Amino acid sequence: MLKMLRRVADQRRHANGEYAWLFRPYTGDEMVVIDTETTGLDTRSAELVSIAAVRVRGDHILTSDSLDLRLRRPDSLTGDSIRIHGLRGMDLDNGESIDSALARLLDFVGNRPLVGWHLGFDLAILNRELRPRFGFELPNATVDVAQLWRRRLRRRHPEIDNLPRFESAAERLGVPVMGRNTALGDAVTTALMFLRLERTVAAGS
Repeated sequence: MLKMLRRVADQRRHANGEYAWLFRPYTGDEMVVIDTETTGLDTRSAELVSIAAVRVRGDHILTSDSLDLRLRRPDSLTGDSIRIHGLRGMDLDNGESIDSALARLLDFVGNRPLVGWHLGFDLAILNRELRPRFGFELPNATVDVAQLWRRRLRRRHPEIDNLPRFESAAERLGVPVMGRNTALGDAVTTALMFLRLERTVAAGS
């Protein structure tokens, strides 16, 4: 309820602003899969390292039209942390400012529905940065692929209670893991899993 009220307030506040169109209903046939890489898992303190987004139209992943943004090095990201994220120091030293990256993300995503793996985490991180800079949070409709996968598992195996793991879900769906622990690689893999799950639903399996 609180989230809905906040969204309505944002829409009214920006009704005549530069981003008013983001709050309008989407009538197209595309979705956008997003992923972020961060310095940690605490949405209150983790800092953004990279943001990726790729469009899906029908059963096609438009990899040639994707967004792959590397941000300037956060103060908390040094040494081994850089290697964990598969980045070089020079990538982060020459990365984009967060203001520029978020503006590009908004233009790329528009008002299309958003898809992601444990999407709530990515949205919490992005919205924490968006609100103080732009005055609103992402108003888009959302689809969480991890929840889709969990529902499918529970229909077939009601005794399963563990949260699904990204790699195991991809393996069981017959999807290759593309560049694990890079935002764009994870976004493309998530898109493949989403399409595979959509096909199985359409086929009634």
